[in-house]
Amino acid sequence: MALKAGIVGLPNVGKSTLFNAITNSNVEAANYPFATIKPNSGIVEVNDPRVDVLVSLFQPKRTVKATCEFTDIAGLVKGASKGEGLGNQFLGNIRNCDAICHVVRCFDNPDIIHVDNTVDPRRDIETINLELILSDLEIVEKRLAKVETKARTAKDKDSVAECNVLTKIKEVLVNEKPARSLEFNSDELSLISSFNLLTMKPVVYVANVTEDDYADPDASSYYQQVKEYAQSEGSEVIAICANIEEELSQLPLEEKTEYLNALGVTATGLDRLVKITYKLLNLSTFFTVGADEVRAWNFTLGMSAPQCAGTIHTDFERGFICAEVYAYEDIEELKTEKVLKENGKIRTEGKAYKVKDGDCLLFRFNV
Repeated sequence: MALKAGIVGLPNVGKSTLFNAITNSNVEAANYPFATIKPNSGIVEVNDPRVDVLVSLFQPKRTVKATCEFTDIAGLVKGASKGEGLGNQFLGNIRNCDAICHVVRCFDNPDIIHVDNTVDPRRDIETINLELILSDLEIVEKRLAKVETKARTAKDKDSVAECNVLTKIKEVLVNEKPARSLEFNSDELSLISSFNLLTMKPVVYVANVTEDDYADPDASSYYQQVKEYAQSEGSEVIAICANIEEELSQLPLEEKTEYLNALGVTATGLDRLVKITYKLLNLSTFFTVGADEVRAWNFTLGMSAPQCAGTIHTDFERGFICAEVYAYEDIEELKTEKVLKENGKIRTEGKAYKVKDGDCLLFRFNV
């Protein structure tokens, strides 16, 4: 299950610099609008310390970490929903993502162009969000036009239900609020899932602060604006310095740790960003372990053992018999599976078992 997050924002806020840091790549980060036209995508490993512990215990021939895909999407501008600045193309790129990392400029630099000439984080956020809202509103209104008549004249049950939920969404969009601000039941979510609305996607606001504000972003008035906005809509927020993150991405582990200590932080902004994005999508990790391979797998909390088996191979789910399960915390403490068995820490679970974060699983199947 590959997580795909889109990096969005106005031009020249640090999106491509952040992408370079995330993927340790060399995407153009030029000082002019629309330096990025085609979206750049990169697969990055999730830095999970539990994998390192499991590797030290099992000494496998191969190690595979969980991954995320990040896509650097070109800067949006006012009027994007009407096609300004290749807006329709860029909005389509966002629609293909599971989550949105909204980068907001929180630094002054006269040498870096701002499309509105001044730095105003709240205004910049609202510019982007309004374009996403307008794009969704167009989709909702077009669909409503098709189903309203059928719902009114034929009294078709499905059409009435769809009409009701679309009308509810339209009301909040008209008031310049995202669709995710509403509460939906499972039937409503099923009805609107095919529309892939931009404002239904979870968002983390990424405040790109100065090097001086990196260790204590709350000291920045710009960051405070982003934080207040995120809290007002129940979204996540994180402060990073894209330039520092890019520098960190080039360093070996030991030097990176020393640099972080000097900055007064314990984890890179990128690691924190991945962790928050996992949280947004309700994702967790299970492990398959052994002498051949230690591997981390993404899964959505609430998935059953057979469903998780299916993330490895469809045959595993189709022929699922049972899963042998133990907790990461137990293997970390007791060190070997032999001791786990002696202490009754390995159990057998059936089809109804809901996998937990950190479970180490061995699937039994027959096809």
